[in-house]
Amino acid sequence: MGGSAVVVGGGIGGPAAAIGLRRIGWEVTVVERAAVPADAGAGISLHANGLRALDVLGVGPAVRAAAPVHRGYPCPRWRLAGPDGRDRSRTRAGHTDRRHPRAVLHELLRTALPSGCLVTRAEVAFVDRSTAGRVRIPLDDAVLEADLVVAADGVGSRLRAQLLPRHPGPAYSGSTVVRAVTERPVDLATDFEPTWGKGAEFGHIAFTDGRAEWHAVLNSPPGVRYSDALDAMRRRFGTWHDPIPALLDATRPDTLLHHDVHELVTPVPAFTAGRIVLLGDAAHAMTPHLGQGACQALEDAAVLAAVLATGPTVESALTRYDAERRPRTRSVARAARPAGRMGQQLTHPVAVAVRNTALRLAPSRTTVHAVLQHADWTPPGLDRRHRTRRSPLNSRSSTCSWNVAPRCRPTGPAGSRPRP
Repeated sequence: MGGSAVVVGGGIGGPAAAIGLRRIGWEVTVVERAAVPADAGAGISLHANGLRALDVLGVGPAVRAAAPVHRGYPCPRWRLAGPDGRDRSRTRAGHTDRRHPRAVLHELLRTALPSGCLVTRAEVAFVDRSTAGRVRIPLDDAVLEADLVVAADGVGSRLRAQLLPRHPGPAYSGSTVVRAVTERPVDLATDFEPTWGKGAEFGHIAFTDGRAEWHAVLNSPPGVRYSDALDAMRRRFGTWHDPIPALLDATRPDTLLHHDVHELVTPVPAFTAGRIVLLGDAAHAMTPHLGQGACQALEDAAVLAAVLATGPTVESALTRYDAERRPRTRSVARAARPAGRMGQQLTHPVAVAVRNTALRLAPSRTTVHAVLQHADWTPPGLDRRHRTRRSPLNSRSSTCSWNVAPRCRPTGPAGSRPRP
């Protein structure tokens, strides 16, 4: 089964879904409202399940090559600490992930798509399902028609709101996050190190070039912003253990990102509606305390390609996707919420002391397992009969937008197309 698809959202899940669909012979256009990803200045850590999903999509080797080793060590060095620098837990976690600046992963995914497949500065506010067997997507000065629409437009998804008008939508988690990537290398003793205080966490992810991503997660009312965010972080974390002050000192003030953390506390009743499918945060936005948000979106993309490769119809394939992905993502989201409440969000002194004692007494492998157990996922395989001959990493010479598939071209005025 093949066809045409429009993917709404150019973050991580959207391009990954497009790669998977093209791999099984679909023509795909990705529509992104921004010129560049809004969180390109941050970092990302991909657990084993995310890497396995990328393998299914054919881009796993490129992602591994971009972060081949953990700064020269065979296993990532992991530590959970307190503000005074004392260990809560420490271990070598094994070959579980790769760490990148998020912009690198975005670039790898976009490079795997043909030139012209991604349309930026084009916003999709709603879709028209009135045409039998087809979906119409109005853009600024054109209309796309497709056999499938993938709504990967994030936690504030407009398409989810259209499809599920009674769903309450995202809720504020109680946490806000400030993050940045250092301008220069920093001497770090660990590859990944969260530090838990009362109602706050400061963590870093080491990159292979010596720089690092750091993130500060704080209990906060929604909407609070700082006139000088870096100065505010120095006042909040400047007395915490090394290398936290060094990470802040290696950061330019104009590079900080600040986002409130929202999640879908109420699970959506379905990931599909007709020929429209929700993917990534649009379907199951969760708190970041297990580091599984992007990984779950990549799993979504791999499963979507697999079910469409083998399903007799789009509708039957999407039914299978919904049946496989909703229980899995709901389980991970349910686990992420208490991980935050017992970690970064905990404030009561007695509760904090009990937690710290429990962590100190527990075997380090137990602590790591509690975080990494959700990376234990077996990916689906793509039927080789349905794969395109080209690897997505070698397909930039082909085209994938307005002139490749009659079923995916604009139906507006002759020669019209969305504004670049």
